[in-house]
Amino acid sequence: MAIDIHWICDDRSLAEHCQQWRQLPYVALDTEFMRVDTFYPIAGLIQVGDGQRAFLIDPLQIGDWQPLAGLLEDTSVTKVLHACSEDLEVLLRLTGSLPAPLFDTQLAAGYLNLGFSMGYSRLVQEVLGIELPKGETRSDWLQRPLSETQVSYAAEDAVHLAEVYERLRPQLSDDKYAWVLEDGAELVAQLRREIDPYELYRDAKLAWKLSRAQLAVLRELCAWREREARARDLPRNRVLREHSLWPIARTQPDNLSALAKIEDMHPRTLRQDGEFLLQLIRKAASVPPGEWPPALPEPLPIEASALLKQLRAVGQAEGERLNIAPELMLRKKTLEALLKSGYPNGPYQLPDSLRGWRRERMGQALLDCLAGAGDQP
Repeated sequence: MAIDIHWICDDRSLAEHCQQWRQLPYVALDTEFMRVDTFYPIAGLIQVGDGQRAFLIDPLQIGDWQPLAGLLEDTSVTKVLHACSEDLEVLLRLTGSLPAPLFDTQLAAGYLNLGFSMGYSRLVQEVLGIELPKGETRSDWLQRPLSETQVSYAAEDAVHLAEVYERLRPQLSDDKYAWVLEDGAELVAQLRREIDPYELYRDAKLAWKLSRAQLAVLRELCAWREREARARDLPRNRVLREHSLWPIARTQPDNLSALAKIEDMHPRTLRQDGEFLLQLIRKAASVPPGEWPPALPEPLPIEASALLKQLRAVGQAEGERLNIAPELMLRKKTLEALLKSGYPNGPYQLPDSLRGWRRERMGQALLDCLAGAGDQP
């Protein structure tokens, strides 16, 4: 079947089409981008599907993104995407806006128990019975002209995404539809939350093994790395490799020779930033004890795994009752945060990451499960 493809290559055409799309109940959206040597994704193509046609927006030729921002923010038009965390970054970078409401077809598939974390090709095969050609995802989306294969691949994505939405939407109960949108809103909210670079050390590998004085150094290293990655528009590991963070904070080298011996220390980092890193380490190491970060909690002991299993069973039972993919119910990180709030003897507190319908339907059951476990001899 030949796809009806329309190119949008100037501001006026984009504005006209966005006005038309705002009269529709939904639009399907996809992006192609490059992100090999940069911190931020570089948009190569934006695809829009309206249920019949594919519209390909050339971002290299658009200067005014305000009309698309208006469409993304228009709450009367549902924006349909698939596994969209990186697409959201592309759209935010281009337009300064994010889609609302957002319907993620990967999430919808989980709510219909078709499968968890399904790739786009597999979902199209499952729902539409169409086998998509092997992807062009790794090709150069910034080259011009794009190849015929690239254009065809991009257009098919937009058209089939709309078709998948039209098949899945009627199968969702009102509750499940609301939950898909709630999860979509949470994806958007996560991206909008400003990450404080000074909090990143908490997630560094093995950070819990460091003393408070060493954590003060790790905190500065992680914050500097994040700020520099953004300022230089480079991947974080191009600024300072992740595996180097912990050994630097632990051993606190005071000369270039010692810094060079750090695990996974790239010669380029040593050359470009070695002297600055030594200053940073010295400065962070001289912070008075009153300003050291608090010690980080140790990982849960192996004995806690049985309790974790019982908590996961609460989500699995509710998932079976609702016919939702069990993996979509309760995230491991959320359950671990719940356990860490009071292990081993309680009292336990529901973590902030347990939100919305999951908190309403399973919050009390999780606390009851922990209370029951505490009563056991």
